[in-house]
Amino acid sequence: MLSPKDLYNELAYYTLSHPDPAFIHQHVVDAYAAQYSNEQSKPIGVVFGLIGLYLYLEKGLTGKQVQQAHIELARHRKKWPRLTLPVARGSITVADVVNVLPGRARDTMIRRWCESVWEAWQPSRQEVFALTPDGLTITRYGSLHNSTLSS
Repeated sequence: MLSPKDLYNELAYYTLSHPDPAFIHQHVVDAYAAQYSNEQSKPIGVVFGLIGLYLYLEKGLTGKQVQQAHIELARHRKKWPRLTLPVARGSITVADVVNVLPGRARDTMIRRWCESVWEAWQPSRQEVFALTPDGLTITRYGSLHNSTLSS
């Protein structure tokens, strides 16, 4: 039986070779980071995973746009809070995603996985929202502009 990390690597191979320019790989990175974090996980990994899920699911950003947001946030802040880890992290796991045939069905399952993980983290939603600057905006070309961080 493969470990969650092995399954993640298999899924990462799929998403990194995916032809969609929206870059769904970022959503896989974020869902995995939020679902499989533990007390030893670096706070930046957990927080960025959750910010990524928030931007994707509630703000409609693509994976490429989320990636750009992560880059910008990392430039302007070096220390991130340690969030309280929920006991349950979502009913859908990386194994469930890998068990779906590649293609549209798997891509849909990736979104469902993200939704499941984000739902499990709802007690931390306000903290994640507070860590995401109001001025964080993405242009229609996928680049980041952040008036709050730049000023």
